[in-house]
Amino acid sequence: MLTSLGQFLRKLRLERGEILKTMADKLGVTSAFLSAVENGKKRMPAAWYEKLASLYSFSEDQSAALEKAVMESNGIVELNIRNASFGKRDLAISFARRFDSLDDETSRQIFALLDKSMED
Repeated sequence: MLTSLGQFLRKLRLERGEILKTMADKLGVTSAFLSAVENGKKRMPAAWYEKLASLYSFSEDQSAALEKAVMESNGIVELNIRNASFGKRDLAISFARRFDSLDDETSRQIFALLDKSMED
């Protein structure tokens, strides 16, 4: 079953008229490895972000879509809080600790609050 990343890569290939082997060759990997990444059996190497963006001349939107697809496919979100204020660090850690216990309504409220703050 294709992951979000797999769907992104397949769409990219089809738009460029490429087959799996062609993209794999461009990335310097085997078709089997690329297929495993698409199907969620292997993680996408970090070096692929820049390599894909360069090979396929990504727009900012495409780069953002790739990043989102990778996060959705991995099921893991990393957040660098090293340079954040103590208040922001505490917020991030508190949110991470409570994430599994959030109900859908609370999640929607938090999302709406974050969306509203982006508009201001």
